Amino acid sequence: MAGEELYPRKILQYMEGFLVSKTLFCACELGVFEQLHESPHPLSVSELAPALGCSEDGTERLLNACVSLELLNANTDPSGTVLYSNTEMSSVFLTKSSPTSLYNSIEYSSRTIYLCWHYLNDAVREGKNQYEKAFGVNSKDLFEALYRSDEEMVKFMHLMNSIWNICGRDVVTAFDLSPFKCVCDLGGCSGALAKQCVSAYPESTVTIFDLPKVVRTSQQHFVSPQDERIAFCEGDFFKDELPQADLYILARILHDWTDQRSVELLAKIYHSCRPGGGVLLVEALLYEDNSGPLTAQLYSLNMLVQTEGRERKASDYSRLLNTAGFTQVQIHNTGKIYDAILALK
Repeated sequence: MAGEELYPRKILQYMEGFLVSKTLFCACELGVFEQLHESPHPLSVSELAPALGCSEDGTERLLNACVSLELLNANTDPSGTVLYSNTEMSSVFLTKSSPTSLYNSIEYSSRTIYLCWHYLNDAVREGKNQYEKAFGVNSKDLFEALYRSDEEMVKFMHLMNSIWNICGRDVVTAFDLSPFKCVCDLGGCSGALAKQCVSAYPESTVTIFDLPKVVRTSQQHFVSPQDERIAFCEGDFFKDELPQADLYILARILHDWTDQRSVELLAKIYHSCRPGGGVLLVEALLYEDNSGPLTAQLYSLNMLVQTEGRERKASDYSRLLNTAGFTQVQIHNTGKIYDAILALK
């Protein structure tokens, strides 16, 4: 027992944790899971390597690492050849064609978030995001930095789409939202959460309010004209008038901003909200004693590296909501990444 206590198992795991992330990033970006998904049978290294355009030695090491991570299955045929196939988890979450695919989230993590985290030391020292160092773009306007190119904007929208395809149903059903017939999703991005909302509440309609270029991209790539109960409104929620609604949704929005800016937005929503209406916040909540959850604490560091905001405790959001005029604040912990907060006017 004493020897086990002296062995720094956790520290070693933490120290090398980035190796796991990079292995996942690499396998996704090279197309490992896609090739195996499209094949009618498991593949050997000698079959998979040329299809990926990779060396056999490198491919074998990558595949075996993925087996150890329980992302791939490996079975030996009668001739002694090892054959690889996707696990069920990889088929569901790592192939592009799956409706619950995290491929785009992983790509965004690899090509954007990971690069920003190279400057975590600077972010902690300076107390501000690191877009300028990571990408050479001015970070004074947060979403001009986030949407610094059409390609980057579409990648971010795919990220949001994949998140709400997996987590959206839980947060829109955390409370009974059926009394709110007219819903406005502020910063609704790709429309994935709006789709979850109209699916859960057939008598409700949702207006997605977002920047003009986001709205255009969403209409082109994410929301079809057949989604008749979803409408769009172009604007900047800090600068422009908000559509009237019974319920406003702010999903992963307030964590981008300071307390002052958050209260400013919530107060604006309060004045636009119809009597008896409310606001639904969707965020990763910290424990009240700040001891976790680990994911939310790491997300808060990510907010430092990427935005002006932070992750908060339920009591912090209650304070912001009360300051803006909202009452009857209710908290629902989903037990997953994102939680829900409902407050009424």
